[in-house]
Amino acid sequence: MNIWQKYAKVLVEYSTGVKKDDLVIISSDTQARPLILAVYDEVLKKGAHPIIRLALDGQKEIYFKNATNEQLQFIDPFTQLEYDKADKFIVIGAPYNLKSLAKIPPERLAKRSAATQPLSEKMLSRAAEGSLSWVICDYPTNALAQEAKMSIFDYEEFLLKSCYLHVDDPVAIWRQIGQAQDVLVNKLNPVKKIRIVGEKTDLTLSTEGRKWISCCGKHNFPDGEVFTSPVEDSAEGEIYFDFPAIYRGNEAQGIHLRFEKGKVVHATAEKGEEFFLKMIDQDEGARYLGEVAFGTNDMIQDVTGNILFDEKIGGSIHLALGASYPETGGKNKSGLHWDIIKNMKKDSKVYTDDTLIYENGRFL
Repeated sequence: MNIWQKYAKVLVEYSTGVKKDDLVIISSDTQARPLILAVYDEVLKKGAHPIIRLALDGQKEIYFKNATNEQLQFIDPFTQLEYDKADKFIVIGAPYNLKSLAKIPPERLAKRSAATQPLSEKMLSRAAEGSLSWVICDYPTNALAQEAKMSIFDYEEFLLKSCYLHVDDPVAIWRQIGQAQDVLVNKLNPVKKIRIVGEKTDLTLSTEGRKWISCCGKHNFPDGEVFTSPVEDSAEGEIYFDFPAIYRGNEAQGIHLRFEKGKVVHATAEKGEEFFLKMIDQDEGARYLGEVAFGTNDMIQDVTGNILFDEKIGGSIHLALGASYPETGGKNKSGLHWDIIKNMKKDSKVYTDDTLIYENGRFL
């Protein structure tokens, strides 16, 4: 079994649990051909029905440059049908150029986000009720390696180790991670109040009545986080994010937010501020929190510029502005869900109901 067959087996058997007669959508870019074909093969072996959706290099750029407002807001009936009928989604990121949308006016990206919001809500609600499973993963490409400031060989090794695909039985490792995180989730579920303290940061929010969820390779691969959705009107105070935040090829750095009654009332960024402000002004829900999470994957220690990995960094936390997750009890709706990461390894603390539980990147 080569490494892509091994990767595919984990995605099909463990992450999404593909069964006989399932309708499985496999979405990717053409660069991921070895992994796409391996996943396709594994799905067929399960007696399920795979459908491959491929994007071409340059396709998104042409779309966002030339689509009319009407076209930006159009959802084709075939895509709608997939979100209504598919049993599994396996999404493989394999970008050619991470900056292909960097020159697109932010309001055009925001308009498309708003248009596709119902699809995202459909996916999340179906996942919450158990009628749909999905996983997002990556295939190593030169674009991802360059963003991470690595050679393609080093990046491939980093990716595979982050997924524990270098061990004989990666599923066993992810099950162990899941068991350890279940213990943590059980401690966090009764918590009513969380306070985050650090550099230019003193933020309090409520998670009362919300459900914490352990992420152990079922939706993201690699994985390693525990998260919930804060009570929508509860965030009070300020927080500073020292890690770069990337959304659709655009980057913001040094984001500093101040919250009152759950809403961002003041926002600055040392880099990319104009884009950031346009994204959080796209709809009413974009200035409210949809997620608070702890990163737990100690195989990931360096910022790569890829949120799939960076939000899992051991010793970090992240907040997401925009849409929350229905399975946590979250109610916030938005076309935006932007995860923004904070390094907690130095001079940082987290209190739950006034008890110190986390200091300098470690649970006590």
